[in-house]
Amino acid sequence: MWLVAFGQNAVAHEVRPAYLEIRQTGPEFYDVLWKVPALGDDARLAIYIALPEGTHDVAAPRSTFSGGAFFERRSIRRDGGLDGHPIAIEGLSATATDVLVRIESLNGATQTERLSPTKTSFVVQAAPSGREVATTYLRLGIEHILLGYDHLLFVLALVILVRTWRRVAITVTAFTVAHSITLAAATLGFVDVPGPPVEAAIGLSIVLVAVEIVNARRGIPSLTARWPWLVAFCFGLLHGFGFAGALAEVGLPHHAIPVALLFFNLGVEIGQLSFVAVVLTLAWTLKVVASLSFKADVVQRSINRFDVAAAYAIGAVAAYWLIGRAATLFA
Repeated sequence: MWLVAFGQNAVAHEVRPAYLEIRQTGPEFYDVLWKVPALGDDARLAIYIALPEGTHDVAAPRSTFSGGAFFERRSIRRDGGLDGHPIAIEGLSATATDVLVRIESLNGATQTERLSPTKTSFVVQAAPSGREVATTYLRLGIEHILLGYDHLLFVLALVILVRTWRRVAITVTAFTVAHSITLAAATLGFVDVPGPPVEAAIGLSIVLVAVEIVNARRGIPSLTARWPWLVAFCFGLLHGFGFAGALAEVGLPHHAIPVALLFFNLGVEIGQLSFVAVVLTLAWTLKVVASLSFKADVVQRSINRFDVAAAYAIGAVAAYWLIGRAATLFA
């Protein structure tokens, strides 16, 4: 019933982001790419670009539907350029989606914005300041991890596996260090790994940790239970490529790459640590409450049973992702 209700409200509550890219090709000329979530084979989300007055198309716009999205490509011109002028997204306030914006100037400076139903316009800047870049990419990092359900599920599985605050801190730190390495390497172009295999492997990593939870609760010794930080580090290298794929969709400002990369990673960590803190606090609270009514051994057995049930649920979801993502490799 929930799925039916969700399907009926999909149009009104579309959550896939749209994407606007404007690349300057001359002092007064720009190429525009506008990507909007599709609502079928020939329908799209009703949001539209409102360019500054005096902007004209150099040639007829070209539009196509592909991969669940509507694409529109335009070449435009405006006397004096777009710097200092507002661009708005009409109809955005009536949706539940966001718009990622990337503006690239002739000198390589990149401006990024994230529009939402409550913020539907922005002003084109010649070169965003370092503070503005830091704020934008910090927010993007937080939003990415909190909306990256596969990454959060992996972190949740690690928390369930290791349990104690100290071991969780060590394990999450190892995961952080590892994905920071591959995020930087992939984003800066030192390593190029295709996205689909990475996404499938991330699903597999969650399945493996879920299996290790079950083994640990049944008293079966394993490498993950003894050295969870080592396993977290290895899988963290993999997840870093996933973060890099998301960052690649937005791009990095050429004049402030270190700042953007640093604050995107900090945003990911803030979101991740906030999630871990909520999970551990909730688990501790439930354990304290249960201890008031039941003996310690009863509480511990109940926790073990809950961990196993959670591991099966996590593994089932991750296996579904793995199969779906692996299928795309052979499609």
